[in-house]
Amino acid sequence: MAQARPTRLDRPVDMRRDHALGNPEAELTLVEYGSYTSPACHAVHEVVADLWDRFGDKMRYVFRHRPDADSGHAQRAAELAEYASETTGDFWPVHDALMKRGPTFTPDDFDQIAREFKLPPRDEAYASADQAAKRRVQEDVESAQRSGVLITPTFFINNRRYEGSWDTSTLADAMLGTLGHRLHAATVDFVRWGPSAGLLLLLMSVLAVVLANAPIGPAFDSWWRASFGFELNGRTFTLPLLDWVNHGLLTIFFLVVGLEIKREFTVGHLATLRAAALPVVAALGGITVPILLYLLVVPQGPLSAGWGVPIATDTAFAVALIVLLGDRVPVELRVFLTAAVIIDDLVAIAVIALFYAGALNVQYLIASAAVTGLLMALNHWGIYRSLPYTVLGVLLWICLHEAGLHATLAGVILAIVTPTRPPANLRALLAQAEAIIQAETRRAREAVMRHGPSEPALRALDAIHDRIESPADKLLRSTEPWSSYGVLPLFALANAGVVLSLGVFETHGSLMLAIILGLVIGKPVGIVLAAWLAVRFGIAVKPAAYAWRQLSGAGVLAGIGFT
Repeated sequence: MAQARPTRLDRPVDMRRDHALGNPEAELTLVEYGSYTSPACHAVHEVVADLWDRFGDKMRYVFRHRPDADSGHAQRAAELAEYASETTGDFWPVHDALMKRGPTFTPDDFDQIAREFKLPPRDEAYASADQAAKRRVQEDVESAQRSGVLITPTFFINNRRYEGSWDTSTLADAMLGTLGHRLHAATVDFVRWGPSAGLLLLLMSVLAVVLANAPIGPAFDSWWRASFGFELNGRTFTLPLLDWVNHGLLTIFFLVVGLEIKREFTVGHLATLRAAALPVVAALGGITVPILLYLLVVPQGPLSAGWGVPIATDTAFAVALIVLLGDRVPVELRVFLTAAVIIDDLVAIAVIALFYAGALNVQYLIASAAVTGLLMALNHWGIYRSLPYTVLGVLLWICLHEAGLHATLAGVILAIVTPTRPPANLRALLAQAEAIIQAETRRAREAVMRHGPSEPALRALDAIHDRIESPADKLLRSTEPWSSYGVLPLFALANAGVVLSLGVFETHGSLMLAIILGLVIGKPVGIVLAAWLAVRFGIAVKPAAYAWRQLSGAGVLAGIGFT
């Protein structure tokens, strides 16, 4: 997992040092990191002027250099503007001249601008000014890097990086701090904070325990057991609210982790056979040892049939908690744990279907297989639109549920069959998009500027946008926030409400002991032992990024199974 880029300026605006226009006490500050050879910077120069006209004394504008790295002329232009500032104080006039003349320059252009503004020659007499100009440009470049600037222009509004579109109205809304923009900014800040999803899960778990043990506990429990549903063609489909969360919404979570693991098995950390074998073997060990410990404590009698209870990991909690640990946990270890607990859950679903479920509905099993086959056919035929997969995914969920299987399996199946594509040729797509927009501008410049591109052009641009990402990557990007900040907190609130009572230990002491031993001892021991044996005999390979001690910690997280 890549580190999030900084979202704030590395240093606040200093009116004694920065190149700033406008009221020094203005409530709105717009900082631009720009390059004189960037066509985009020249395009938004008019936007900045429009904002200036709109806000007047309420706004101050600051320009900092971030020359295009592959352009010597960009560096020379930035140094020329700074040289003017150091010698004659004419930074802004030279800045405007460079903006008017660019974005392409010749060496003669710089000489002409220097003569136009009567800049002294850059000889030994002004060597200190020349060095100061170069130093200032380099300081701005380093500031841009520390502030997370990747492209030019990049804007900061009141020290916060702006990530919206570069049109006047959208920038103005951001500068005014409209309610929608403030909510969006606050949400983005929270989501980008690494431990946010895990912390939210923990808070909802604590809330569930508090409510379950409060005087309103019975009402809280009955609310989750109230049935909701819909009627279609005279048939009613209802489920308790708890089942809608555990079987319905949790499907989204399994879709997300399924897509992540699919990516790891195809092009990521588990792409080789021996790398992929490690979580598979570890998961099997984490299933076998808990069963043995359970049967050791409860070898016979009616309770011995509960051996399947300690094999299932609470995948949602395990994954969320390892994310909560942030950058202290290597990415490779997160991938290992996620893959292991997904395999664990698939085995648990199979165990429930074979040993604990009632009679399975064969007709719906056949229907589930047929829908899965159709999804695989769509993948094979190169159908990349999301709508067919969404419709068939919902149908698959219904068929699996009616067949008597855990319907969250639909999320894993959908993740497997959602198509991927080879990486797009971004250079070619960019050239195509530019050609379309240029053709539209030549066709009817005023109409395009006022009303936007024509419908055929928009369809072509939509096709380019769709090609940038594969359907699997797009689905993962769009559903992951809903899973982390919607599904998982609701899952915790619905399932973590354990009533704290010692009575259960008095009446079912051996059962509780067997389950606790299976999860707390059996899971980590089974995972670590199986992984060590697999590495020892050359079946699998352990990444060097994490130690056996850290893998043991992941095994402990896999023992979470209280919901």
